[in-house]
Formats: sequence, structure tokens, C-alpha cells
Amino acid sequence: MNILITGGAGFIGQHLSRALILSGARVRVLDCFSSQVHSVSQAASLDRTVAETIVADVRDRNAMKAALTGIDCVIHLAAETGTAQSMYEIDRYFSVNVQGTAMLIDLLQNDLSCGSLQSIIVASSRALYGEGSYLCDTHGIVYPEMRERDRMSRGQFEPHCPLCDAEIVVHPTPETAPFMPMSIYGLTKQVQEQAVLLFARMRGINGFALRYQNVYGPGQSLKNPYTGILAVFSNLARQNMPVNVYEDGEESRDFVYIDDVVEATIRCVNYEGRFIGSLNVGSGQATSVLTVARAINRYFKSEGEISVTGAFRIGDIRHNIADISRIRDVLHFVPKVPFERGLSDFLGWAVGQSEENQSAYLRSVEELKSKGLMGFSGSQP
Repeated sequence: MNILITGGAGFIGQHLSRALILSGARVRVLDCFSSQVHSVSQAASLDRTVAETIVADVRDRNAMKAALTGIDCVIHLAAETGTAQSMYEIDRYFSVNVQGTAMLIDLLQNDLSCGSLQSIIVASSRALYGEGSYLCDTHGIVYPEMRERDRMSRGQFEPHCPLCDAEIVVHPTPETAPFMPMSIYGLTKQVQEQAVLLFARMRGINGFALRYQNVYGPGQSLKNPYTGILAVFSNLARQNMPVNVYEDGEESRDFVYIDDVVEATIRCVNYEGRFIGSLNVGSGQATSVLTVARAINRYFKSEGEISVTGAFRIGDIRHNIADISRIRDVLHFVPKVPFERGLSDFLGWAVGQSEENQSAYLRSVEELKSKGLMGFSGSQP
């Protein structure tokens, strides 16, 4: 099978391309090697004998046309991914995520023969759910709106029932939950996945929108301050610097290990039935941010203190647990790596990497403040 992976030199893409090549597939990678994500040396050191590589932006029509020639399966990973950054880099996020995807399927529809194309897989995101599913004692499953700044300024971080304003409890979010993105990034991923699935229906091919949860593992970018609290916290802890935790630290995420993400994606590539739709790719478990920070500090024996700051970012969700029953039913996929083991493997890898200067992280925080996208609760400044 001839497979194109857009964004294939990224974190998920590199792991995926290696696994596919080992399985006997012929892999072509298109990636622009964004300086925000990749080090300068990565473009030069990428092993191009393993996968055919095209260095180009996903919006480069001629490069994309060349990349798509003779392809049986497209795995579309290329995207801007910083949730917080998307709230002010709006034009860039729409341009890359939405327009780049539109050009991809326009080429497949109009400029290239689709005779050999069997399936298209897009990296979607749980961000299109917004807060996702919660359980209200009175109204059952509800889907809360974006949390109000005034409430968070008073230290009230938990969402409330949109019908009766009562306290609610997080519940695993299924693929049938309504679209309620609370960031520009989430909105672009909604448009991106729906465009891809619509194209799959038009062409009568398989279409998978994989709603990845919080993916982590060895190879994750340690220099991008806009994505990945594991990378940010580990950089700080290794340098014995203080780790600032937003809100009250009890916000939680569904962390899914890279090996599980790769397995789920390859199962889509090899799927022998007919399927067009979305699938959650997660662990089905939630871990609080404070738990993560403490575990990382213990691992590195860091002398830096963990501070629960009460700061909050507009567009952040409170909790996240994926309902993974559908992917189990469709792909017979069950995640294998528990968070404790995956975190240990990630941190063991991170020890061997260069420590990253914290100026980019500090600059990202100042950018949010200057754009009015960060608030503080209680007596915090």
C-alpha cells in the first residue's frame, strides 16, 4: 500500500511512519518542519531512506499534488495544534487547518485520479467537544457551555448544569456528543474532520476521523510551549525550576500513549470493512494536572516548588474522559499502556534530551496575558 502522511515528520507522524514501514507499506511524508515544533537539525537528520520526504507546507498546491500521486491511503496529520495560541493566531489556524484540508480534498476530487484511493484518515481532536459530557442529578447527561470568566475569577472552576445551574460530575464523552468547541483550534478541527468525512462519502471510500485525546510519549516536542503539559512540566522540573499549575490543579485530562495511538491509526489503515465516521482515541481514564506535576517532580527529584496559582486560560476545558466503547467495537482496539508506565517511559526518554530554554514558555504566557486570554482567581495578581 502507498501511504501519504501529511505532517509525517511530527510526533505522531514519525512513530506512525516507522510502524507502517515495518509492516511493509510504502510511506511518503509531507511536512514543513515548522520551527515552533521542530529543531533546525531535525530536517537535516530525518532518515529519508526510510520514507520518501517532501519538505513543503500543506498549503503548497503543487507540492501536495505531487505528494498525492499514486497514493492508496491518506493520513492527514498536518495542523497547527496549540489550543491557547489558536485564540489569537486565528488566521493562521484557519489557513493551515481548514484551507489546507480544503485544498487536499479539492486536489483529490478535481486534479488527480482517485481510482486507487481506498481510505482517508484525519487527525481530529477531542477539542471539538468543548467541555464534553457531564452528569446532572436532575437532568442526566448535559453538555455545559464555556465556563464564565467571573466564576473562575472567584475560584469556581467546575462547570455547572446549563439547565439548572447545579453542580455536575464529568462523564465519559461519546462520539455522539454535540460539537461545542471552546477554542479556535477546536473549531478548525471540527471543520477539518467534517470536510474529510463528507469527501469520503462523496467518493465511496473509508473515512476515519480519529479524535485523539492528550497524546504523549517519547519523541514529543519539548520546545513547543503551546502544547503538552508533560513537556512543559518536565523541562521545568529537570532544571529545578518552579512548576505553576493553573486553576486549582484538579482539572483533568485523558492521556493516551503514543504506541496506542499508532496502533489505533494502523487499524484504520488496514480496516477491511466499510466505515465513515469518528472514533475517540484515548485511554478512557482521567488524570489530574496536579497529579502529573507531582509525579514529574518526584521522578526528577526536583527542588522546584509546585505552585497552584489560580490562573486560568480562556478556552481551556475543565475535565476530559473519552468514551472508547465505539473504537473497541469498530476496530477491536483496547489501549494497552497505563499512564504510570507511559509517563515513566516518556520521562526516561526526556532525560536524554537537551534542556530547553524557558524563554519560549514565558513568552507564551505573556502573550496570553497581553491578549486578555488569561485571568486570575482570588488574590492572585
